[in-house]
Amino acid sequence: MRWAHFLAGIIWVGHNYSSVVQRPTWRPLTAADLVDDRSPRFQALLNREHGFFRWASVVTWCAGVLMLWQHGWLAGAAGLQGSLAPIGIGMYIGTLMMLNVWFVLWPHQKKVLGLVPAGIEERVRCSRITHLSSRTNTMLSIPLLFFMAAGSHGGFLLG
Repeated sequence: MRWAHFLAGIIWVGHNYSSVVQRPTWRPLTAADLVDDRSPRFQALLNREHGFFRWASVVTWCAGVLMLWQHGWLAGAAGLQGSLAPIGIGMYIGTLMMLNVWFVLWPHQKKVLGLVPAGIEERVRCSRITHLSSRTNTMLSIPLLFFMAAGSHGGFLLG
């Protein structure tokens, strides 16, 4: 479980960081980018693999919850009890991030990619939402990683 959690977490969070590093001044797509499916910006968007990223969030979350359950820590972490509070906070942040991927980013991304019918104006609006949603997860990953590490390396300081 630990390796599944670790490797899937690298894929999931790494996707966010690589997006920021590769395109620090990225701007949402414009109507001109979306009118022609052969435009360079639209093709670059299509060529990125979002499937691994989405499913890595599920594997990471499930493996983390299973590890907490295996150790008998799930209830304590969920209740933010004592030295399990830091890992519990990390668990809640990770849950918010996964829900953001599946219930905010992905439904809007499907419209941008043309997988769900939407007009150009709607696709442009959704492009902005996916951008902000992705950047939100990137920023949330910083405290997430802190609290996950604090859970096993210093939770007594916070508990």
